[in-house]
Amino acid sequence: MAPPRIGQTVVVDVPSTTANLGPGFDCLGAALDLNNQFTIKRIEGNGEKFDLIMEGVEGSHLRGGPDNLFYRAAQQVWKAAGLEPVGLEARVKLAVPPARGLGSSATAIVAGLVGANALMGSPLPKEKLLELAIHIEGHPDNVVPSLLGGLCMTAKAASERWRVVRCEWQDNIKAVVAIPSIRLSTSEARRVMPKNVPIGDAVVNMGSLTLLLQGLRTGNGDLITDGMNDRLHEPYRWRLIKGGLEVRQAAINSGALGCAISGAGPSILALCQADKGHAISHAMVKAWEASGVASRAPLLNLQTSGSQWHPAGTG
Repeated sequence: MAPPRIGQTVVVDVPSTTANLGPGFDCLGAALDLNNQFTIKRIEGNGEKFDLIMEGVEGSHLRGGPDNLFYRAAQQVWKAAGLEPVGLEARVKLAVPPARGLGSSATAIVAGLVGANALMGSPLPKEKLLELAIHIEGHPDNVVPSLLGGLCMTAKAASERWRVVRCEWQDNIKAVVAIPSIRLSTSEARRVMPKNVPIGDAVVNMGSLTLLLQGLRTGNGDLITDGMNDRLHEPYRWRLIKGGLEVRQAAINSGALGCAISGAGPSILALCQADKGHAISHAMVKAWEASGVASRAPLLNLQTSGSQWHPAGTG
């Protein structure tokens, strides 16, 4: 297989994701229609050459080089396919802000895998890209919906294989995601969690997850409300989010069916009927403003197509 020519370019669109959705810790995630776009070009240089160009101020702290997460993912594609690495440039239009609980790192991993594979003529099937993505990220809840789209439940089976179930989500259920100016790293959010949890809390989460999935499948608001109940991670993480509990209460008071920390936070997700979305968005922003935190709260749909790529100039 011939390597890509100098200047060959592909464009990869990768959706943001919201993980956990309350009780689905580390196994449930959904893609949302807020995308990062990566324009990826083959440049002069060997496997140590990676240039990163960020458009916008949110990602100004991110750097290129061989240790960049995007490029490390690309190298995994070449290794798995038995191909020699090449120099790359990635220009990123950033809509998914880093360290906000919306799968920013997952978009980098998935874009690196999909883009490197596309430039090489797609030697790896999507199933292999999925396996690599989970291995790099360490858990599946963000990278799986980022790659595949939709609402995904991912679990390691007794056979040690990763099994992905695409779950239904009724069109009348929308997501308001309040995204604050403050950041929270996933590592910090994991540090506050206990190493062991009471069995009663685990049982509550299993029941809540069943209710939530059935509610999203049928559009039953009462089931969604009862299902958005977590005992595994949220009780320990709310205290890390300035004004977070007030924002949650404001969403509920404005008609949200349920409200949860998005991923590791600090963004906060509210599920709602479409006609309640704008009122909930306004209430969440005002509640954070009262705590001295600037935010925005877009009303988003489930993104069902996952990551897509095309040659530059054809999209």
